Order: sequence, then C-alpha cells, then structure tokens
Amino acid sequence: MTAFTGELTSLTLVILTAVAFAAGFISSIAGAGGMITLPALLWAGIPPLDALGTNKFQSVFGTLSSTLNFFRKGHLDFRPLWPGLLAAAIGSAVGTWSVTRLGGEQLRTLLPILLIAIALYFAFSPSISDLDRKPRMGNGWFNVLIGGGIGFYGGFFGPGMGSIYALAFAALLGYNMRRATAHTKPLVLATNTTSMLLFMAGGHLLWGLAICMSVAQFVGARLGSNLVIARGAGLVRPVIIVATLLVAVKLLLEA
Repeated sequence: MTAFTGELTSLTLVILTAVAFAAGFISSIAGAGGMITLPALLWAGIPPLDALGTNKFQSVFGTLSSTLNFFRKGHLDFRPLWPGLLAAAIGSAVGTWSVTRLGGEQLRTLLPILLIAIALYFAFSPSISDLDRKPRMGNGWFNVLIGGGIGFYGGFFGPGMGSIYALAFAALLGYNMRRATAHTKPLVLATNTTSMLLFMAGGHLLWGLAICMSVAQFVGARLGSNLVIARGAGLVRPVIIVATLLVAVKLLLEA
C-alpha cells in the first residue's frame, strides 16, 4: 500500500492533469517532462517516493504515445534497437537499485555542467539538422554503451535523459533530428517502464491520479510528436536547447 494517506482536491487533480498534458507535449519534443511533473507532484504534498512512482507511471504513457505515433508514421525502425532496449532496461534496473543505496548527490552536482554542454552542442553543431550524416559508431557498441549507460542514468537520476539520448543518436549514429527524436522514445520507454515497475512493486503509486495524468500525457505527447514530424530540426533544436538550459538552471539553484 502507498504511504500517502491524504486527499487531493478536485482543483489539485485538474492542475496536475493539465501539467501532465504540458509535460507530455514538451517531452515528446525534447525530453525533460519529468522536471515539470515531479515538482508539481511534490507541491501537491505527495511524499517523494510516491511522487516518483506516480511520475514514472504517467510518463511511461506519454512516451508510449509518441513512440506509437512515430512508428505508425514511418519514422521509427525497431529492428536495430532491440539490443539497446534490453541494455536500457538492465541499466535502468541497476541504476534504480543503486540510487536507493548510494544517493545521487555527486551526479546532481555534475549534471548541470553536462546539460549546458548538450545545449551548446545543439546550438552550434552542424550535425544537428534534417539530414542524416555518416555514423561514428556501429549499432552494436551504441546499443550496449549508450543504451545501457543512459539507461543506468535514467534509473539512477533521470533529468534530461531524452535530450542525452537524442544527442547520442545525432552525434554518434548520424541521425537527422526527426529520426533521432523518434528513436529516442523506445529507449526512454524501456528505461522508465523498468523503473516504474520497481516503484510499483514497492507500493509507491497513487492509482487514480496516475491514470488521470497518464491520459493527459498520452494526448499531449501525440500532439508534440506530430509537430516533430512536421517541423523537424527547426522545432527540436531550439526546444532542446531551452529545455536543457532550464533544467540545468533549476538544478544549480537547488544545489
């Protein structure tokens, strides 16, 4: 059973559902949706572990929505991703287990620097475009190192995970931004689903709230992924830059 024994007002439920819609929309483009929903859940007075579990649950459905939309419209090929999905799930499980025992303070200190570097890369690199480029890494190593490594990070801490995955696809596999954004989603889905199941097993989930937010996430992510398909790098590039910088600033202010 979840530790949360309080009651959410109707207004709070509506606000959190609206926040989930906005997070699904933004996350389908640039990731970082959890940096919108998690503070809102904590603001509502939900205990941290219950907030984390509920946040993972609703974010899974937003990512699932954008994944299905990209696949249905021909922008996503699962065949080279299966080893990476397995590596991401294993990495996420190890990361989630590790953070419950080690804490994430050192990573919290280093993360803003990483996110600022990602924003600068997206701002100035010529490889961030609507054109595919020559890959710098084979799919095998990419799946193991990037899928597993970022999966571990997603389970251990998580902010900006979608942006980091997108950067890896663009910089290492030479994907254009539509393709990079689309292929990011299944890996994020595998990472978050694994972490979600562990939180569920511990009873850290508010079912009614989670379902309402999941529906809103699903709709918001569908609309956001449609914009990515329509506008490509012209949309993804500035949104990722702004999102990663905002997350970096937020983490610096909390330090």
